[in-house]
Amino acid sequence: MTPFLELKRISKSYPGVLANDAVDLSVEAGEIHALVGENGAGKSTLMRILYGLEHADRGEILLEGSPVHIPNPNTAISLGIGMVHQHFQLIPPLTVAENVALGLEPTHHGFIERAALIERVDQLSRQFGLEVDPTQRVQDLSVGIRQRVEILKLLYREARLLILDEPSAVLTPQEVESLFEVIQRLAAEGRTTVFITHKLREVMAICQRATILRRGRVVDVLHVAETSPAEIARLMVGNDVEPIRRQGESQPAARELHLDSLSALDDRGLPALSDVSLSVFGGEIVGLAGVAGNGQQELLEVLIGLRKLVAGEIWLGETHCTELPGRQRRELGLAIIPEDRKLEGLSDALNIWENLVSTRYYRPPHSHHGYLHIGRIQNDAADLMNQFDVRASGPNIQLGTLSGGNAQKAVIARELASQPRALIAAQPTRGLDVGAARYVHEQLLALRAAGLAILLISADLDELLSLSDRFLTLFEGRIVGELSAAEASRTKLGLLMAGQDLEEAALAGREKEMAIPE
Repeated sequence: MTPFLELKRISKSYPGVLANDAVDLSVEAGEIHALVGENGAGKSTLMRILYGLEHADRGEILLEGSPVHIPNPNTAISLGIGMVHQHFQLIPPLTVAENVALGLEPTHHGFIERAALIERVDQLSRQFGLEVDPTQRVQDLSVGIRQRVEILKLLYREARLLILDEPSAVLTPQEVESLFEVIQRLAAEGRTTVFITHKLREVMAICQRATILRRGRVVDVLHVAETSPAEIARLMVGNDVEPIRRQGESQPAARELHLDSLSALDDRGLPALSDVSLSVFGGEIVGLAGVAGNGQQELLEVLIGLRKLVAGEIWLGETHCTELPGRQRRELGLAIIPEDRKLEGLSDALNIWENLVSTRYYRPPHSHHGYLHIGRIQNDAADLMNQFDVRASGPNIQLGTLSGGNAQKAVIARELASQPRALIAAQPTRGLDVGAARYVHEQLLALRAAGLAILLISADLDELLSLSDRFLTLFEGRIVGELSAAEASRTKLGLLMAGQDLEEAALAGREKEMAIPE
C-alpha cells in the first residue's frame, strides 16, 4: 500500500551545519506519527521543508505516491498540508470565525457573508468535536481553545495532513486530553498527523509509530506499542537516560524570598496579579504551576524590576527591595532563568562571552574605572562553558549558533556564576530534549542540596512533580491552592490550573483513585 506521505533522502545544510542528512520519512493515511529527537536533530528543518518554509538541497517529497514541489506555504496548503506552530499565528482582536477564514471568507458581490462564515466554522467545530464558539474574540479564549482555533484554520482549508509542533507545551493535563481526543477524531476521519514533541508520555499515549532523528539522520522507526519511553530516549541521545527525581525531604533553612500581597497590572492596564503572597526557603524548590497567560510573565517582570507594583512588598532575606532596581536586586542575590531565552535571556548577535558577562560586566574583576578586562572575561567564560558543559569551540563563537540546549546551559551558567541566594526558574526546560532537560533538572536539584531557594515556574506537571517540595498554583493572577509533595498529583494540579478550588481538586483526585482497579 502506498504511504500517504513520503520524504525520500531529504538533505539540507547551512554554513557549517548539516541539518538533514538523507532523511527518509514515511507516514500512512490516517496515522498519528511521532517525529522525535534532540534539539538540533533536524525535526523542525524537515517539517519546514515539508511546509514550504525551507527548500531541501536534495531529495523528494511524495504525496499519495506522486512527486510534489512545495516552494512556499501557499502551495503546501493547496496540497492539503497544514501546520500548527508552537507559537500560535492568531490575531487576538478578531473573532474565531474571522481568524479561521482569514483570506478565504465567503463573499457575495464583494461583501463577506458573515452568517455563512459563522455557520461553516460552527459546522466544522461540531463535526470534529472542537467545541469553539465562532463569534468569540480570540483574545478572550484560553490557550487550549486558541489551539483548537489553529486546528480549525487547517480544517477550513481542507488540510489532510496536519503538522503539530509541540502542541501541548502550554496546556493543562485536561486540555491535553481534549487535544488528544480531537487528534484521534481527525485520524478516524482519515486525516494524517505528524506529531512533534519532546514529551515521550504523549508519544506513547497517542502515536502509532515514531521516527527518531539524531544529528540530522534517522536512527530508527518504531511501532509505539512495541517500545518504551526509555528506548525512545536512548535512541534520541545515543545512551540510556534515567529519569531524575528529588531524593528525600527538603531541609528548609532561612527564608530567602518573600512576596507579600503583590498586585500588578498588565500592559492593557487590567489586573494581572492580585494579592499574590508566597515564601521560598533555602534548600527547597517551590513549584508554581499554571497555564501560560495567568500572570507568570507579569510576576517575573515584577521580580526583576521591569513592572511596577500596584501594591505589595518584595523581600530578599531580611532586605526590603520593593523599590530597588533590578541590578540592585541581583546584587542582593536574586537570579532569573527567564521563560523565553531567545527574547529575554540572551542576545544571539553577541558572542558567548558577552552573554555570560552581561549581568556583571560593570564590576571587578571584569572591569575597572569603566574599562573591560576582555582577557579575564574570556578566560572566565571558558571556565563557565567547561563547568556547565556549554558545547562550542570557544567563548568567541556567536551565541546564535548554539542549539537550544546549549543556549539554556549558557543562561544557567551566567545566572549561577554570581552565587545567588534565590533563583527564579521559569519554564527552564521548555523546548529542550530529554538529555538537555535532564541536565537542567540535575543542576536544580544540586542547587537545592546546596541550600539555594528556588521558585520553579512551569506548565509541565511532570517537571514540577519530579522536582518540587511544595506546590502553588497561579490562576488568573491569584494563588488558588497549595499542596505538599505528598498531596500533589497530576489530577489535582491540573484542576487547580483550570481554576477549580482545592476541595474540588482533592475530591476529584480521590474519586479518580477509587475508580482505578487494583
